[in-house]
Amino acid sequence: MTKIKAAVCHAFNEPMVIEEVELRAPQAGEVEVSIDAVAVCHSDISLWQGGFGGATPAVFGHEAAGIVTALGAGVKGLELGDSVAVTLIRACGECPSCGSGHPTVCENPGDGKNSPLSTPQGDAMWQALFTGAFAEKVVVDQSQLVKIPADMPKDAAALMSCGVITGVGAAVNTANIRPGQNVVVIGAGGVGLNAIQGARLAGAARIVAVDMNSGKLEAAKEFGATHGVLAEGKPFKEVQKIFGGRGADAVLVTVGVASVYDLAPRYLANRGKVVMVGMPHFGQMASYSPLLMADMGQSIVGSKMGDVVIKRDIPWMVDLYNQGRLKLDELITGRWPLEQVNEAIADTMAGHARRNVIVFK
Repeated sequence: MTKIKAAVCHAFNEPMVIEEVELRAPQAGEVEVSIDAVAVCHSDISLWQGGFGGATPAVFGHEAAGIVTALGAGVKGLELGDSVAVTLIRACGECPSCGSGHPTVCENPGDGKNSPLSTPQGDAMWQALFTGAFAEKVVVDQSQLVKIPADMPKDAAALMSCGVITGVGAAVNTANIRPGQNVVVIGAGGVGLNAIQGARLAGAARIVAVDMNSGKLEAAKEFGATHGVLAEGKPFKEVQKIFGGRGADAVLVTVGVASVYDLAPRYLANRGKVVMVGMPHFGQMASYSPLLMADMGQSIVGSKMGDVVIKRDIPWMVDLYNQGRLKLDELITGRWPLEQVNEAIADTMAGHARRNVIVFK
């Protein structure tokens, strides 16, 4: 067992405490990673609030990058000292979902109770989302890691582990946006900006960002949005004017608010598609008109983590970043030490940040 410093949640909605915890050595197929950077994702906030279930004590954080420091038996393709992106996508590689190329919805990701973390007294701790990266080190399954260039900044690399692949993947993989199509992205936060980037990369003709914050709409244009519409009154009417009286081919909802999903189909053209990216808390419900949607051939589809295959898509995105075609550094609003994780979360909840990043070095 190794003693590491981590931000521990002892009760939902209570400030996390920086303290020493125990981290066991990697077992077969597992890898130990020393964390250099981990971003604050809204899913971490929902977990901390208890909105996604789970248990305490817990260590959150799942959007990370670092250096391989130990290998379990049977690990392939990684060596000590490798730089890696650390994701929450733990895949068995054998179930029907993995076999059909959809590891983000693996049907047998493993036992979440088999945590490598424990208290100094030996009591179990929850390693949230199989990652627990608000900590100096993690032990994760090899399927969760992707090797990245050694010279890539770890704060930028960390963003690819969740927010970037979720947004870009939702546009490219789930929505399958084609050149010349019209797209709406609801929410211009961290994931929304990446959905906009994905739509731009896919060749969308017009990309309309919809948000309650006019400042975020201006920022969205820096990432590829052609228009911005305030989410007040009947914004879908304004969007239809932009599209020449027709609806959108795809609407990507990147905010975790159920009421937003109620209106999302109103933006659609015939045969248009609503892509559900943002995740409301358990128990929140949305409603639609099945008659209207069926009559117009419309659809609603979920998008978990952009339906990515990380060992295929993250290297592609690293290449785009190196070419200057994918913005990562511009997504980072603030860099914080682990000791200020609660402040970084509060700043994120206040709506000030595209992405706040906890840095260790």
